[in-house]
Amino acid sequence: MKKILILLAVVTAFTACKSGSKKKGATEKSANSEISLSAAGATFPMPFYNMAFKKYTGETGVLMTYGGIGSGGGIRSLKDKVVDFGASDAFLTDGQATEMPAPIVHIPTCMGAVVVAFNLPNIESIKLTNDALAKIFLGQITKWNDPELKKLNPETKFPDMAISVVHRSDGSGTTFIFSDYLTKVSPEWAEKVGKGKSLKWPVGMGAKGNPGVAGTVSQTIGAVGYIGSEYAFAQKISYALLQNSSGNYIKPSLESVSAAAKGDIPDDTRVMLNNSSAPDAYPISGFTWIILYKDQNYDGRSKAQAEATVKFLDWLVSPEAQSLARQVNYAPLPAPAVEKAKAILRSVTYDGQPLLK
Repeated sequence: MKKILILLAVVTAFTACKSGSKKKGATEKSANSEISLSAAGATFPMPFYNMAFKKYTGETGVLMTYGGIGSGGGIRSLKDKVVDFGASDAFLTDGQATEMPAPIVHIPTCMGAVVVAFNLPNIESIKLTNDALAKIFLGQITKWNDPELKKLNPETKFPDMAISVVHRSDGSGTTFIFSDYLTKVSPEWAEKVGKGKSLKWPVGMGAKGNPGVAGTVSQTIGAVGYIGSEYAFAQKISYALLQNSSGNYIKPSLESVSAAAKGDIPDDTRVMLNNSSAPDAYPISGFTWIILYKDQNYDGRSKAQAEATVKFLDWLVSPEAQSLARQVNYAPLPAPAVEKAKAILRSVTYDGQPLLK
């Protein structure tokens, strides 16, 4: 009888503890439901962010919204302090950072590729050199059966058809990555167009966001445009194999994108990974960042709101969240980038005091 009473006592204690734990979890989730985080910016990582935001809300109760308005719009929204953080595929230069109302930090969240997508019946893949790529977007190669394209792809039967170039119409980090690459590999492009989130395009028609460019290319026979790889994969749009700095024609994949990050990453993570020297790297690869203010005590912002912001970002670079990136065809952050991202988050403060330990 004594043993039975002891066993009952243990079971009762365990049940009470478990019940208390559930109540505590439910209470925390209920409290979190009163907190909402808003963000806006790059369309490049939007499929990953939408999935991650939904999962985080389900696990914690913190309400989250994301507006894919382009990297330029994300930075403006952060500058105007209408969002908790902005998202951009292009890091802010020192000069741009000084134009913000207060010091900011960059948190890399995943890696992706910018692919050259095209729409030609019965042609699934082509090879392009840097020279041919630049000439297409400079308007110097105007037809698909141009001798230069035929020489690069001798087994491909190109149609006698005009090339319709599609580019972004909005301020875009994807445009920055693409034009940064062309500036590195084509002196003529560097001289005539250069790099930036918005450009004076020599040729072509504009479309808003990665979804807009992807949609226009998929609906226009003879079109070519640059888009985030996830959009090409999801919509089954054909894309080119690009020649990298080692002379290899590389297909965009999680492995070839990750290979672009083999070099040193600075402590602030602001680095362009385009034109990597790694022989197996896809040449137009890069980080995408979330940008936030280094001190979170501004415009009457509560400490609870600030803590919720950095806790979410700390989770976003965790293995759990990074596994979601892989599910939607983004390359997870390499370990050195995760380490630096976590160090940066631990430098974020509220009224001068760190929010994370």
